Amino acid sequence: MNQTTTSLPSYASGTSDQPLLFKTIGMALQEAAETWGDREALIVCHQGIRWTYAEFLAEVDAFAAGLIELGLCPGDRVGVWSPNNVEWVVAQLATARAGLIQVNINPAYRLRELEHALEVTDCKAVILAERFKSSDYVAMVQTVLPELEKSLPGRLRSEFFPSLTAVIAISQTAPKGMLRFADVAGLASDASKARLVAMQPELQPDDAINIQFTSGTTGLPKGATLTHHNILNNGYFVTERQKFTERDRLCIPVPLYHCFGMVMGVLGCITHGSAMIFPGEAFDPIETLRAVAGEKCTALYGVPTMFIAELELPEFGSFDLSHLRTGVMAGSSCPADVMSRVNTDMNMTDVTICYGMTETSPVSMQSNNDDPVDKRVSTVGRVHPHVEVKIVDEDGRAVPRGQQGEFLTRGYSVMLGYWGDEKKTASAIDRNRWMHTGDLAVMDDDGYVDITGRLKDMIIRGGENIYPREVEKFLYTHPAVKDVQVFGVPDTRYGEEVCAWIQLKDGVTATDEDVKAFCKGQIAHFKVPRHIRFVDDYPMTVTGKVQKFEMRNTMEAELNAPTAKGLDQPDL
Repeated sequence: MNQTTTSLPSYASGTSDQPLLFKTIGMALQEAAETWGDREALIVCHQGIRWTYAEFLAEVDAFAAGLIELGLCPGDRVGVWSPNNVEWVVAQLATARAGLIQVNINPAYRLRELEHALEVTDCKAVILAERFKSSDYVAMVQTVLPELEKSLPGRLRSEFFPSLTAVIAISQTAPKGMLRFADVAGLASDASKARLVAMQPELQPDDAINIQFTSGTTGLPKGATLTHHNILNNGYFVTERQKFTERDRLCIPVPLYHCFGMVMGVLGCITHGSAMIFPGEAFDPIETLRAVAGEKCTALYGVPTMFIAELELPEFGSFDLSHLRTGVMAGSSCPADVMSRVNTDMNMTDVTICYGMTETSPVSMQSNNDDPVDKRVSTVGRVHPHVEVKIVDEDGRAVPRGQQGEFLTRGYSVMLGYWGDEKKTASAIDRNRWMHTGDLAVMDDDGYVDITGRLKDMIIRGGENIYPREVEKFLYTHPAVKDVQVFGVPDTRYGEEVCAWIQLKDGVTATDEDVKAFCKGQIAHFKVPRHIRFVDDYPMTVTGKVQKFEMRNTMEAELNAPTAKGLDQPDL
């Protein structure tokens, strides 16, 4: 992005002809069923599910009434620990209809993280899959809750989790002490069904409805607490910018436990009467393209690595993607050649880029489908409707446009806070309700924002500040580079050195010397990576975000190894 000398501050506020929605998620689903009752709402390919909006509402309300019969009351927390499936979506909407706060539990969590989630949120019920990949959820819950062995279903009494009374398993048979998900709806009485109807006008848009744990590099995850108002509006405006209508059909291969799936996907569709299509439990490029082609999807979501995997399939050309027109690419920066192929080879000429974080519901910035291609690649677009953003220096003062600083956002989308942790909430949201993202950014004269890195990711080499994103952008221009991640590693001489993990394009080769020669004379010498590794993949979260701290840990171990040849040994 070109630097400017304008005195205009790096501040923007989003305007819109569309007012904010002031309704609960349950009300939005009911209105969708009344307006588009006969239209397809939910298709789950791997489970053979195909429901209209009227059928969807009926399934949701039946399960919600069953939860009420189990003694759950508005404000109670219900954990959901599962990969993508129809039960997850039903639970999401049923908890909202019953005024319960859904706690999203990452499918990758293990025992300690599960205990932390249950302890922090004081869950009264947990819904879980039997297993997923290498995770045996039932066995882990039985370890954490040994009392299940002798408990009646729905009558759990746990020593360490006294509020937890019901464990609901998505399974063919109910493990000891647990209820089957499929049996919960049948528990409902006429009284619980009547209570569900009566409570709809009592629930308020500003009520907390969802707790999502943010993944940090250190410490235990924090529970971002979001309201109906937060996430319903964000889902609505993300899909508004894609020009969704009831004729759109969205393929959602991203995880439901994250805002990308449950907010930008599910709630975005419900507010427009669009169909949501889930290809499988987790992302698989073949399943995704099969769903897009078979269901004639008009939109597709994913992170750049997902789109890369789809484009590189040997069978890619056999899928009919002619119905695609739009979608969202988010989670990390998009290489220009990937965007070009998504536009042309996948027919997604109106694809948009989004930026945000869980704490902001999540999206603050998004490109428009008519933005120039270079803006859609080099920036994260412009401010979202009804949202304010600014970029500030270390003293909290807005910097001039063209100058780098920390990205802050304010508005309807900012979370209530971190559940049960006022101190961490106060460190993230200042007294003027600005959310401090920890991301470095630059705003240009037209209001487009380029995310340039993380405050904590900055590399300090011999007193020089190096921003990994800048080096990554340059290395992307190397003809052999498919993807690259840059980070700092300890160094005895300079304090830190630049390290690059590079994925090469298929069928090409390169050496450390090739990459360094490519950098010479093009970027400052201190920015040239000292350590280069060619890798096939990166450690990533379930949502597709690269975990640089894991790469750093790996490199530190390697550089410390006695057998490491020709490398400076950090004095750690």
